[in-house]
Amino acid sequence: MKKFSILGLFIFALISLNSCKTEDDVVFVTDNNGELAFTNSFSAEYVLTPQTSGNLGERFTWEDASVDVPTNITYQLQKSITGDFTDAETVGATTGNEIAITIGDMLGYAAEAGLDSDPETEAPNTGEVSFRLRSFIGDGGEENFSSTASLTVVLPEATDVTAVCEFDELYGVGHALSQTRWTWDNSPKFVCSGNGVYKANVHLTAYSGNDDGNFRFFTVPTDWASGRNYPWYADAGYTIDANLVNAQDGDSNFRFVGTTGEYLLTIDDVNKTITLGEPEAIGTCEFDALYTVGAAITQTGWTWDNPADY
Repeated sequence: MKKFSILGLFIFALISLNSCKTEDDVVFVTDNNGELAFTNSFSAEYVLTPQTSGNLGERFTWEDASVDVPTNITYQLQKSITGDFTDAETVGATTGNEIAITIGDMLGYAAEAGLDSDPETEAPNTGEVSFRLRSFIGDGGEENFSSTASLTVVLPEATDVTAVCEFDELYGVGHALSQTRWTWDNSPKFVCSGNGVYKANVHLTAYSGNDDGNFRFFTVPTDWASGRNYPWYADAGYTIDANLVNAQDGDSNFRFVGTTGEYLLTIDDVNKTITLGEPEAIGTCEFDALYTVGAAITQTGWTWDNPADY
């Protein structure tokens, strides 16, 4: 009887060990065949210019893929110039839910597609770039793809139309304009950059109790009688940036009351506005700006503290 009991326990142990081994061999298979789709809204077309290359072009978003058990999923944003993804290229990858591309990225894709903005060439200035989302489990596991999104990109064609303004340029003089102060040595020129629109990138010094924040515009260089002060524009119905006020000094100059720094100052004679904004490249040049230093440059001398930019 004792021998029988020992034999029974031995058989039970073998069965238990086999059961544990069987459970360890179970493989959980995840399903990556759920719907995968972009959730962002696309624009009818994307106008691409070098001046805006640093701006956001598009932000692609999506929901998490649906799988049976928690697991790591990688998402890849792929682009195709041909549209059938035989030339698929991954432009970004993440385990999150969004990937952004810039206007600069899209300009590169447009170049790959053979687009250009020159009206003299046969190459088109409009075309499509296709995108899709690929998801896969683990390291190269089961993959899934979204539907294709084809984005229309446009390169505005260059024109020879010349902007028309009352004057070719306006001039700024005053202590607020760091590069010139109250002299004509290096007065900034507000160039005609559009019909009735004058622009210049300037360094403005804020008012601090003297006349250091004051300036006005002139239509003729070195001619003090050609000045246009704050009331000249206000009386003509212009809406003027809140950081520019009437100095109420002897000449009723403009007074800059914002934060000292670089600004794009725009005078729009059509919409009757004077605005301040972020500096930008004006016109088509090899460089966005050139910089000068030296004893002849009032605002900086031989230092890089405040170089004059053109």
